[in-house]
Amino acid sequence: MTAELVRGQNHPLPHTRLEIRVSAGAPVIAGATLADDSGRVTGPEWVAHPGSPALPGLEVSRQAAADHRLAVDLGALPEAAHRVTLLLALPGTPGGPARFGAVAAPFAAVTALDGTEVASYTITGLDTESAVVALELYRRQGAWKVRAVGQGYAGGLAAMLADQGLDRAAELAAAVHEAVAHGMDRSVAAPPPRTAEGDRARHGAALSASGVPADTAPAGPAAGPLAGAAAGPAETSPGAAAVPPPGGPVAGGPISYAHPGRAAAAPPPAAAGRPQADPGPQGEPGRPATPVAGDASGWSMDERLYNQVWGMFEDLARTTAAYRSAVDFAESRMDQELDRVLSDPRSRIGSAGDAARAEARAKCDELTARAREALDRDLAQLTAESEVVEPALPVAYAGWDNPVWHGYRVPREAPMALRLGDLHLPESPELRIPMLMRLPLERGLWIDSGRAGSEAAIVMDDAELRRLAVDTAVLHAARLLAVHPAGQYTVHVIDPAGAAAASFAPLTASGVLAAPPAAGAHGVASVLTHLTQRVELVRMAVGGGATDALPPDLDTADQLLIVNDFPHGFDDRAVTQLRYLADEGPAVGVHLLLVADREDAAAYGPVLDPLWRSLLRLTPVPDDHLADPWVGHAWTYVPPQLPAGSGVLGQVLSQVVEARTNWRR
Repeated sequence: MTAELVRGQNHPLPHTRLEIRVSAGAPVIAGATLADDSGRVTGPEWVAHPGSPALPGLEVSRQAAADHRLAVDLGALPEAAHRVTLLLALPGTPGGPARFGAVAAPFAAVTALDGTEVASYTITGLDTESAVVALELYRRQGAWKVRAVGQGYAGGLAAMLADQGLDRAAELAAAVHEAVAHGMDRSVAAPPPRTAEGDRARHGAALSASGVPADTAPAGPAAGPLAGAAAGPAETSPGAAAVPPPGGPVAGGPISYAHPGRAAAAPPPAAAGRPQADPGPQGEPGRPATPVAGDASGWSMDERLYNQVWGMFEDLARTTAAYRSAVDFAESRMDQELDRVLSDPRSRIGSAGDAARAEARAKCDELTARAREALDRDLAQLTAESEVVEPALPVAYAGWDNPVWHGYRVPREAPMALRLGDLHLPESPELRIPMLMRLPLERGLWIDSGRAGSEAAIVMDDAELRRLAVDTAVLHAARLLAVHPAGQYTVHVIDPAGAAAASFAPLTASGVLAAPPAAGAHGVASVLTHLTQRVELVRMAVGGGATDALPPDLDTADQLLIVNDFPHGFDDRAVTQLRYLADEGPAVGVHLLLVADREDAAAYGPVLDPLWRSLLRLTPVPDDHLADPWVGHAWTYVPPQLPAGSGVLGQVLSQVVEARTNWRR
């Protein structure tokens, strides 16, 4: 999994031969320096730049471009080199941007030679700076790591090189700019990606992260995919041309952005990208481009929408992380100023102490207000995009209240993902991002019918909570049936005590189940034995390359097993079979959907811990249990719900049954 870093965070490097890939909204100069164990750059001979692009173990681009690929071989560096620092600077060409605050936030990624992304960093918060230290690769106790730096310099390349400890930095900076100027008449295309999936690109600006200047912004956690939410965002690759992307920013105006998508050898999307920002009448400052549904890259509209939704999720994660980091920094700075001023007993009391407190509080409030202003601006952009994207989603991604369900037809092929619910953060509870999981399911689902840790569940009646849990499971099962072609998905239900007959009624009444819900010890054993044998048969056939030897009556459709009220009605053998299905089933098309209260299984002790860890926990009521380790967020999960009085579920299931009947004829 890719580590998406924020300022100050580090990450281990598993390889010594690497590429550093840079993407920006305007041509930038990319260079690098080598430093010894004390952090000192010994001289110009340890600086790789367009005028001198190659050093032992290091090679950079020969001119300014919007996309760069820098080759790094850590094993070939000089023995005295303990640090590689990536430097970015604006070329300062006439008519070009003079500060990073007017262009797309630069994006840097460290990748393996096969294109696999190891760590990435979007350098947000830049304003008047025209040069920035993006990343540093450093050796610590024999192991190499990458750190996100993001240190900007309003004095440009000369100031940055001087801060690296170089003598005659101004002369070296002038030589770099001269070398770049000589090459500006040549257009540069980024090399083609090394794999079909490619590497991540940022087409356009990242969200404006905070109101804190880049040189004072605090370190914070990294943004990244939601923990446990199946696969992360689809990998992308940069476009071939090293030119600013569509929808790029207007110099000096608000920054537009576009989301990542799959661009490696993919056909061009139907939408050519975000429209250019409207400059307004008579030179008014530019306005953000109008959001467009499906403007991410991808092979199909469904894939473009999938990538766009994940882009919205990542943008919300980053901008919220930046806001929280900025607020923490403002409060920390206030505390430090108060400690410094009030450390003198003579200034603790009286008007001097009151003035110091008021000044520190005013600075804190100012920084917090700037950060909130940037957050509100970004949230407004994302809200506008959500209002455009949500109505355009296909049934697999759409909420049950989306009108697209009223025109539902059984599809001819399975989608790449489906919606499990919505996600939001406390700073913007009204902005909800669809939670999409890739198909086929790589892990089972667990609908938690217990009260542990959920404020909404604590105040509910036990019976009502269990009913909601089964209702949620039924909606997930109905969506899985609806998004697969006829005959390609089979659903089994185990309800040992028959306690959820009312909730399962939509499935049983429509006839979509393979058999009536299994009850009692015999019913539990029969279903588990049937599915366990199927998993064993298919695994042996696939492993031995003898799939044609499978029994002709074997149901080759994917299987979904819904288990209610676990572990009631399960003996030790049944529990073992269930664990086997959870571990081995997804690889051969057998998936588990468990409705259970973990506390009810406490009698089994830690023996079931691997089962719980193998499943993605969801809740039947809104709950902030989904942890995002990259940014430290606790995302609030909102389960799917049918609109009150809606008959759409019955309509959809009846079409599924009709299509299956016609398919079997």
